[in-house]
Amino acid sequence: MSTQDLEIELRGDQQEVAIVRLTRPAKRNALNDALVLALKDMFDHLPESVGAVVLDGQGDHFCAGLDLSELKERDAGQGVHHSRMWHSALERVQYGRVPVIAALHGAVVGGGLELASACHIRVADETTFYALPEGSRGIFVGGGGAVRIPRLIGVARMTDMMLTGRVYDAAEGERVGLAQYLVPAGQAFDKALQLALVVAKNAPLTNYALMHALPRIAEQPADQGFMTEALMAAIAQSAPEAKARVRAFLEGKAGKVQKSA
Repeated sequence: MSTQDLEIELRGDQQEVAIVRLTRPAKRNALNDALVLALKDMFDHLPESVGAVVLDGQGDHFCAGLDLSELKERDAGQGVHHSRMWHSALERVQYGRVPVIAALHGAVVGGGLELASACHIRVADETTFYALPEGSRGIFVGGGGAVRIPRLIGVARMTDMMLTGRVYDAAEGERVGLAQYLVPAGQAFDKALQLALVVAKNAPLTNYALMHALPRIAEQPADQGFMTEALMAAIAQSAPEAKARVRAFLEGKAGKVQKSA
């Protein structure tokens, strides 16, 4: 499934983690249509052994956004269809089969931030910086950023980023919610892989519920959310794997939660 601009590598004893890596370092991993479509295809056809994905960028940057050298003049209708193509591709990341952990470093800008925001966990190293320069370029986000990014940092912060060109450094980004983890320079990939190996060992139905049910519950009115939660809890706990895991815990065969070191 690897292409010139995208590659996949399997890790873990059971090949349960897929490393999906953008490989356009000369372009700071900027996204063109071919790469966006390749991402869609790769997430549609992940090997069955895979229980989690690490999304990474080759070189000094995760992704510097849309490849403006390939920006074409489009009429309004063509623009809508182009944006919807991006939506379809990034939905495969957010609402695919398995959780996705992004390993962020260097530029996470424009479309790169839209891609990162479609992932479920974001690990940033100290070289990471975030920006949405579309405002200064006379364009608007079109890859789902107007929906996903405000859910991470709020409408006011995203508005400020686009109006003023504000750039968040790694520490600021972690503080406001653009990443859940912040690690020293050069360690984002290792931390993301460590997390992915843990996530891949979860019950698949629980992971699926966290990806697909939890975001929708969060948007529902409380009474509907409670009902959706009850239905999802009943479905998850009825799975044979869930029963086996609870039984192992009760029999003292599973570890208890410990405070982190």
